[in-house]
Amino acid sequence: MSSTFRSLKIHNYRVWASGAIISNIGTWMQRTAQDWLVLTQLTHHNATALGVVTALQFGPQLLLLPLTGLAADTLDRRRLLMATQMGQGVLALLLGLLTVLGHVQLWQVYGFAALLGIVTAFDAPVRQTFVSELVSEADLPNAVGLNSTSFNAARMVGPAVAGVLIGAVGTGWVFLINAASFAAVIVSLSRLRLSELRRDERAARKSGNLLEGFAYVRQRPDLRVILLMLFFVGTFAINFPIFISTMSVSVFHAGAGEYGLLNSVMAVGAVAGALLAARRDTVPFGVLLSGAAVLGVGLALAAVMPSIWLFGLTLVVVGISAQTFMNSSNTIMQLSTEPAMRGRVMALRLAVALGAMPIGAPLLGWVADTFGPRWSMGMGAMSGLAALLVGVFYLVRYRHLRVWLEAGRLKLNMDRELSL
Repeated sequence: MSSTFRSLKIHNYRVWASGAIISNIGTWMQRTAQDWLVLTQLTHHNATALGVVTALQFGPQLLLLPLTGLAADTLDRRRLLMATQMGQGVLALLLGLLTVLGHVQLWQVYGFAALLGIVTAFDAPVRQTFVSELVSEADLPNAVGLNSTSFNAARMVGPAVAGVLIGAVGTGWVFLINAASFAAVIVSLSRLRLSELRRDERAARKSGNLLEGFAYVRQRPDLRVILLMLFFVGTFAINFPIFISTMSVSVFHAGAGEYGLLNSVMAVGAVAGALLAARRDTVPFGVLLSGAAVLGVGLALAAVMPSIWLFGLTLVVVGISAQTFMNSSNTIMQLSTEPAMRGRVMALRLAVALGAMPIGAPLLGWVADTFGPRWSMGMGAMSGLAALLVGVFYLVRYRHLRVWLEAGRLKLNMDRELSL
C-alpha cells in the first residue's frame, strides 16, 4: 500500500474511515440543500439570511469553547462521538420531515442551524483528537491528511448528488438521506477494537482546567500566530457557502445542478490538497505560509472570472490552497501540543477557524447583497493575504528571518528550529 494511504493498514483507522466517508457525504449533501433552501425557496436570493444561518451554525464553536475542549480531554472520546453523531442525525431527520411536509419556515432553519452548531461544537474537537487514539504519533500526519481527503472527497460527491436530488425529489429528502448516513459512522465506532485504541494521557478534572488551554497557548508564540492566521482565514476567506452560492445564483444565474457541480469542483482541489498533506511526514511552517498566499491570490482571481466555467476552474486552486492551509495548521498544532492539552488546544483552533465564520458571514452576505458577490470574494482574498503577513511577521520576530539580494538572487536565512 502506498505511503500516502499507510494509515489504512491499521484496523481501527480503516473501520473509522469507512463509516466517516459515508457520513461526510450526507453532511455535504445537507449543507448544499440547506443553502439552496434558504436562497431560493425561503427567500429571494437573500445572502444576508444565508449569512445568518452560517453564523448560527458556527457561532457555538466559539461560545462553547471551554466546555467543548474540556470534554474532548476528559471524557471517553468514542462514546462522546457516538452521542454527537446521533444528535446530528436526529436534527437532520426533524428538518427533513418539516421540509417534506411543507411546513418549513426560515426561523425554523435558523433554530436547527443553532442546535446543529451546539452539537457540532462538541463533535468537531473530539473528531480531530480521536485520530490520535487510532494511529501512532508517527502516522498522525498521514491520518490527519487522509481524514481531510475523506472529508473533501465527500465534498466532491455530496454537493453534486444533492444538486441532482434537489431537482428530482426536493430538498427535504436530501435532509432525510443525511439523517440515515449517520448510522454508518455510529456502526463503525461500535466495531472498533477497544484493546487497540491508544489512550492519550487525560486531563484530571479539577478546578481551573477550563482555562488551562488559554494559559498554555498564551505561553506559545508559535500556537498564537497560527491561531491569528486562522482567524483571518476563518472570518472571511473560507466562507465558501456564501461565495459559491451568491456567485452561482446572482452572477452566473445557474440552477441547482450547476451550483452542486461548483461545490464539487472546488472539492476536487481540496482532495488534491489533502492527498498532498497525507504524503508529508513533517509539515514546515513554510507550507502554512504558501497555503495562505495562494488562497488569497486564488480568491482574487475567482472574483473576477467572467464565466462560470473559468470560475469553477479557479475554485480548484482555491480548494488546494485552503486545504493546504487548514491541514498544515491542524498537523502542526497537534504534533507540537502535549497530549493532555490536545483536546483543549484543538477546540481553541476550531473555535477560531470556524467560530470566526459567524463574524464574517453576515458581513460578507451584506456586501454581496449591497455591492455584489465579486466584492465579497475580494474581502476573502484580502484576509488570506493578511494571514500571510502575520506569518511572515512571526518569522521575522521569533525566528529572525532575514531576506536579502546577493548576486541578483533572493536569499533567506532564519533559525533552524523552524525552516522554510
